[in-house]
Amino acid sequence: MQVQTSDGSEVATGRHGRRRPGRPRTVALVAAVALALTAACSWGTAPDGGGTTAPSASASATPVGAVVQTPPPASVVTGDDVRAALTTSSTLLASAPVVVVAPGGDVAATLTAASAAVAVGAPVLLTADGADVAGELDRLGATHVLTVGGVPADALPDGTVVVAVAPGADADALAAATGATFGAPVPVAAGDEAAAVRALEGPEPAVLLADDAPASDPAATAAATTPTGTADTLPATAPVTADGVVALAYGPVPPAAAATLRALGVAVLDVPGGDPRATSATVQAVASADPTAVIAYGDTFGTAELLAARVATARTGVELPGGGQLVFPAVAGQPGKKYVALYGTPGSGALGVLGEQDVPATIARAEQHAAPYRELTADTVVPAVEIIATIASGGPEADGSYSRKRPVEDLRPLVEAAGAAGQYVVLDLQPGRQDFVTQAQLYADLLALPHVGLALDPEWRLAPDQVHLRQIGSVGIDEVNATAAWLASFTRERGLPQKMFVLHQFSLRMITERERLDTSHDELAPLIHVDGQGSQPAKAGTWATLRAGAPPVHWGWKNFYDEDVPMLDPAQTYQVQPVPDLVTYQ
Repeated sequence: MQVQTSDGSEVATGRHGRRRPGRPRTVALVAAVALALTAACSWGTAPDGGGTTAPSASASATPVGAVVQTPPPASVVTGDDVRAALTTSSTLLASAPVVVVAPGGDVAATLTAASAAVAVGAPVLLTADGADVAGELDRLGATHVLTVGGVPADALPDGTVVVAVAPGADADALAAATGATFGAPVPVAAGDEAAAVRALEGPEPAVLLADDAPASDPAATAAATTPTGTADTLPATAPVTADGVVALAYGPVPPAAAATLRALGVAVLDVPGGDPRATSATVQAVASADPTAVIAYGDTFGTAELLAARVATARTGVELPGGGQLVFPAVAGQPGKKYVALYGTPGSGALGVLGEQDVPATIARAEQHAAPYRELTADTVVPAVEIIATIASGGPEADGSYSRKRPVEDLRPLVEAAGAAGQYVVLDLQPGRQDFVTQAQLYADLLALPHVGLALDPEWRLAPDQVHLRQIGSVGIDEVNATAAWLASFTRERGLPQKMFVLHQFSLRMITERERLDTSHDELAPLIHVDGQGSQPAKAGTWATLRAGAPPVHWGWKNFYDEDVPMLDPAQTYQVQPVPDLVTYQ
């Protein structure tokens, strides 16, 4: 069993025949260690005349404790409770002199083990076929094991001192075995085990009892384990905390793994959808915890590398308009997002409604356009502005590009005012004979703001011998993908929230080989914006044509004030199927 970590390594949970240097392998050596730890004690003969019985730890004993290791920035744990327990231990702990072991599949034993583990600050391991518990105990340097239930003898390394309790043991029995103090018993209904373990709090945890577990057989429990050394109680233990570590869960954390987390003081955050960027609550929870490492439970979290990048973004606490750090969150039970935008460039009414008024009036007008849509959807409707940053020109310009670049400082007032008002911004590129990547990089200062995305307008992407208005421009998919790759890298390196990545299109030939569009960038939310104008039957035909065979993207719709016959009102716009995620007005 191995756990994937964000540094590219794999943490082994198997024994591989290793022995920890100096690891005691005989009862006599274990006794010597126990003597050193307990200050003053004496060994006696077992009641049956065979084996040995380790002494109880004295009240003056020097406490022993687990040692937490530095885990990778992100780890993703998958598998059943047995494997998750092993992986949690191997990921978080360098050593543990005391370990709690129970048989896998025994609910009552697992609950008892969880209560004991939280009380003494020890990990929980579960035995099962193929689970190398002995190897993990050996790696941890465990000298004492609290067994709960029928733990096979071969699951423990030679020389381990065993303290045994039965599943369902009460507070007195657990106190006698551990030297710890426990709270009141808490019955746990079937299916509630994971939640009950997560709720355990030291130093006096509740005693968890399975509601419907069969009564344990103490004789069978004692016979199941044949240790070479036994004791009445564990040595005194010191609490230990895995500082800086936070666990993430989408669904239940396997109970034994959860017990180890609680024993080490690791908080568990619920992450709907398995993406810590998805909601405002998870973003702020991660930002507040500011973890140095996370350990996530369930394959929904993806790879460790992916999770590490998402957590790095969530740690900033910076949110997008509408909340969270995803442009289009899709979490069951949580609202999604839709956007309504004004299109154009500041100071020019000829290029769209955005430029028909000054900055404050533009912000107010964007909100006015968005407001009617809020009555039509349960999603959060975010006002937006799509700003033409580079404008297609009739002449070659000084650099021969046929594209006039608006200075960053000319656009900044509107960009910053939109951000302050909780509105999203998209920078639109009409590059002429220049490539999209080069032009996007000119606006890095604005794209570094969390609420600013990017749009490519292939209609205005010219070949070397073309000029605007004589031909409809087009772009090859490799240039589109290169632009997406640059923007994704730019976003990831700065820990920015996800960015909207818009492709304008009203003809299939505007983006050649569109089927090869790279939609894999976790930092981007790709959207094809259908720009058709004219009669509504013609616009519906363009919509259907562009959607046919399209890659998996979100969709945008444009309403033209002057060219549409007639222009749809908000209710009619949201009758378009699928409902557009971005509606712009020009």
